[in-house]
Amino acid sequence: MQREVIQTKDGSDTIVIPSQQITYRSMHGAVQESNHVFIEASLNYFIDKNPQPICPSIKIFEMGFGTGLNALCTLQEVIQNQYKIFYQTIDAFPLSDQEFTLLNYQQLAEAEKYFINLHQCEWEKDIAIHPLFIMHKIKKTFLDYSTDQQFDLIYYDAFAPNNQPELWTETICMKLFYMLKQNGILVTYCSKGAVRRSLTVAGFSIEKLKGPPGKREMLRAIK
Repeated sequence: MQREVIQTKDGSDTIVIPSQQITYRSMHGAVQESNHVFIEASLNYFIDKNPQPICPSIKIFEMGFGTGLNALCTLQEVIQNQYKIFYQTIDAFPLSDQEFTLLNYQQLAEAEKYFINLHQCEWEKDIAIHPLFIMHKIKKTFLDYSTDQQFDLIYYDAFAPNNQPELWTETICMKLFYMLKQNGILVTYCSKGAVRRSLTVAGFSIEKLKGPPGKREMLRAIK
């Protein structure tokens, strides 16, 4: 599978798979999209609803580690606002050292120095990337993954339904529902009607939100 690095409109990089016409992050702005969808609409929204010390630590599950940008944006929030985070993420086909070292995320100046550690830290173990940020990476497909843990937030960042339809079914949405704590939040950039229906059948309450640059809508689903 050939992957290439390309610059997006906000100056930050992403990965593309030309043969499948897949981009890991929006061509309208990689950092903008991560911050809009996963930080503002998920992490910051959750903190507003559950201020410390009511919520002294937050458990996040990310479907699709990819470029590591969502984790890096989350780590920047940790550094700036002193949240304690446990961050579990899954990726069956992680980037090589040669690929991720080409990515340019200097816009995230406070967290950027941790970027290599996010990618190179050992898999299948809890690793302290920062005193407030524990990372646990799992090298599996989501179809093969199971857990007894429950999370406060799910960053659902699978490739689009046209590319990975098996990750947007009612069965998968039910699996995601049971992975969340009560009042937990799932966010995704995808707002297709079929996805909304699958999430509703699984038991979620759905909100359509303004999407990041280049996308009209996104979804926030609450258990």
